[in-house]
Amino acid sequence: MPTSRSAEATRTSVLIAEEEAHAAHNYHPLPVVVASGDGAWVTDVDGKRYLDCLAAYSAVNFGHSNPVLLDAARAQLGRITLTSRAFHNDQLGPFVTELAALAGKDMVLPMNTGAEAVESGIKVARAWGYRVKGVAPAQANIIVMAGNFHGRTTTIISFSDDADARDDFGPYTPGFRIVPYGDVAAIEAAIDENTVAVLLEPIQGEAGIVVPPADFLPAVRELTTRRNVLFIADEIQSGLGRTGATFACDLVGVVPDLYLLGKALGGGIVPVSAVVGNADVLGVLAPGQHGSTFGGNPLAASVGIAVVRMLATGEMQERARALGDHLHSALTRLIGSGVVAVRGAGLWAGIDIDPALASGRAVCEALMERGVLAKDTHGSTIRLAPPLVVSQEDLDWAVAQLAAVLEDFTHRTA
Repeated sequence: MPTSRSAEATRTSVLIAEEEAHAAHNYHPLPVVVASGDGAWVTDVDGKRYLDCLAAYSAVNFGHSNPVLLDAARAQLGRITLTSRAFHNDQLGPFVTELAALAGKDMVLPMNTGAEAVESGIKVARAWGYRVKGVAPAQANIIVMAGNFHGRTTTIISFSDDADARDDFGPYTPGFRIVPYGDVAAIEAAIDENTVAVLLEPIQGEAGIVVPPADFLPAVRELTTRRNVLFIADEIQSGLGRTGATFACDLVGVVPDLYLLGKALGGGIVPVSAVVGNADVLGVLAPGQHGSTFGGNPLAASVGIAVVRMLATGEMQERARALGDHLHSALTRLIGSGVVAVRGAGLWAGIDIDPALASGRAVCEALMERGVLAKDTHGSTIRLAPPLVVSQEDLDWAVAQLAAVLEDFTHRTA
């Protein structure tokens, strides 16, 4: 017997209430309960479909239930999923070999989450500073950018300027210097004999898809090389096809010393992250000095291999570039009609809503009602990052929904 609409709504309410009652309140999700997904679309427990324009912050770059990635996971699930790094497994070697080749580097340090990759990159940079550069013991410093988002561990939030991420979680880890994003002169002024690295996002995601001046990353590369400082690029959100290139650094022809990767590397199936660099940097680690029980596990490695092979063809990157051009052209036409500015690259857009019209949260709630899932940040900005498998027709429909939402808010404030 078909379930009544009221009963379905009750199920949604019950599930949300259960989560609110027993899950820590560290997120403020939209009131939708997703039950399944396919490609760029998800379906809630009521049977309503939504176009996913967040892709789990780029972790689902290749779409929900991607058959290639599911096949890789299923095949490995029936064999072995975890050995720990106390032993070798037959998936890790191929994974690190192919990922290193994709990045044009020598070595890979496999981890699990993006924050672990950042923490690992920090440790590697400090070890390199002491063991290679000759920095005095316990004096290493790392230069980071204002507006950064690299994760939520205690060390990482120590150099955040986001009050929600930082406040009441001290004491904070020393050894970091914050300078304005996009300001090469400020970076150079902050460098001293104890500086071991400059850590930055090639495009700042959580800050609202902030794209730096075109000459910024090349200038950072020149500066860090000249001053014998590592250049660490956090490509956890921006990398692996999102911006229309394998890495956002590729858009301006820059190669950092270390790539920090995550999110899409696990295909939205398992958490997989990595630090990727050359042996003269990653080679500073010796057995016992860093590790992870799950890092490099055979299930994660098997999915990671499938992800890397998908990217090795270049098809996903080209798709993101072409569809991104189309998306940004359509979004730009909304400027002056409730939109103040549009930023981004590839299938990644930050859209500043006129704060006099509505908050970003209110716009996302209205989009949800129309079947589009997006995420707000910093008050009046919304972010769009659909899976790279999205169709042009779906993108046009999503932009049309945004235009309709903005028109509705305009009428309300008139």
